[in-house]
Amino acid sequence: MNWYDKLKEYFPIEEMKSKEHMEMLLKEKADVYHKDESPKHVLMYAEFDTFIFIDYIWVSSTTRGQGIGHQLIEKLKAKNKPIILEVEPVNYEDSDTEKRLHFYRRESFTHARSIGYSRRSLATNEETPMEILYWSPADDSEEMIYEQMRKMYEDIHTYKDEEIYGKAYQPSEEVLHYDKNRETEDILGNLEVEK
Repeated sequence: MNWYDKLKEYFPIEEMKSKEHMEMLLKEKADVYHKDESPKHVLMYAEFDTFIFIDYIWVSSTTRGQGIGHQLIEKLKAKNKPIILEVEPVNYEDSDTEKRLHFYRRESFTHARSIGYSRRSLATNEETPMEILYWSPADDSEEMIYEQMRKMYEDIHTYKDEEIYGKAYQPSEEVLHYDKNRETEDILGNLEVEK
């Protein structure tokens, strides 16, 4: 199974970029967009001057719990820049969503509660609400994380979208919102204690 098939099997269709999109990013934005893979993992990420965005991280189910995910995150943390990623809220019918959140809580990520993020999937045409998690070595503000997330959305998620999909993603101002008073639960703080 190639790297794309591994990701496609693990991530919901509404969160997946097309293979063409990802290959174009790897080729045309090679200075920013990277793939790190082995038979046991696939990590797709964008590294900008001031932050890193994890697009996809997959660890083989046969090797989960062996510290591979931790090692990948540590390698990114060593670059000493904020790390941002998107996660879906806990879905109790999908135990992986909760496991993922426990993993990021163990890795000292914070839930950006003041950032609202919901985009329409070009594959399903449904709105997909997501939450933003981040890790910051310098304790960056959520407002700064929001600005970085916006840059990533415009540079990576919507890169050549009309050319690739025949239609455009929504503009960033429709998808991302910053509101210090946003009413949302802390998805990491509210996790039950792991058994």
